[in-house]
Amino acid sequence: MIYVQIKQTTDGKISSFKMKGHAEFAENGQDIVCAGASAVSIGAINAIMELTKVEPMIKQSKGGFLECKIPQQLSPEIMANVQLLLQGMVISLQTIERDYGKYIKITFG
Repeated sequence: MIYVQIKQTTDGKISSFKMKGHAEFAENGQDIVCAGASAVSIGAINAIMELTKVEPMIKQSKGGFLECKIPQQLSPEIMANVQLLLQGMVISLQTIERDYGKYIKITFG
């Protein structure tokens, strides 16, 4: 199971997200749930870095772990752009969860 934890500030902004685990939907290299979740999350981080020039704090390991923390001292315009990209990521992950909920679980906190 892939566990995704989305952390939000008191005003609802996404401050970080963490993913851990493996979907185990199929064999390694054939697992579309893992591939989809990985592509969506890494794509969001790459988009943030490329389009907003924000450098999030990123931790990851080969064991199926990814953590991304967004700096909080951003201009309102930059933060709005980062949030839009993160919200798009969450919607994409929720779509995967809707279709493959046995293999991926998203929580907010």
